[in-house]
Amino acid sequence: MPCFFGKQLHRRTYEKEMAGGSGTQLPLTKAQVRAILEGADKNRDRRLDKHELRKAFGSLGSHLPSWRAGKVLRRADVNGDGYISEDEIDDLIQFALEWLRQKHT
Repeated sequence: MPCFFGKQLHRRTYEKEMAGGSGTQLPLTKAQVRAILEGADKNRDRRLDKHELRKAFGSLGSHLPSWRAGKVLRRADVNGDGYISEDEIDDLIQFALEWLRQKHT
């Protein structure tokens, strides 16, 4: 999975937007969410575990990233292996986009 842009750059612009600055336009695009999730894959095994999901949702501004990671694992982990793999990533992205839209409306 290629990374579209650096996670740290995005996190700074997202935080700037949340503080009322002129950061990234919200809600985020599908490509931006995908890039954040890909950046959370620290061990580069091309799948996300609960700890990596917690970091990703923390970067997206969740106040309860551990809870949100558990929720998304129950929803998007179709095969029940405890990871979000490449074939499950689209469900994860859709969940994140829905959550972000609700959060910013």
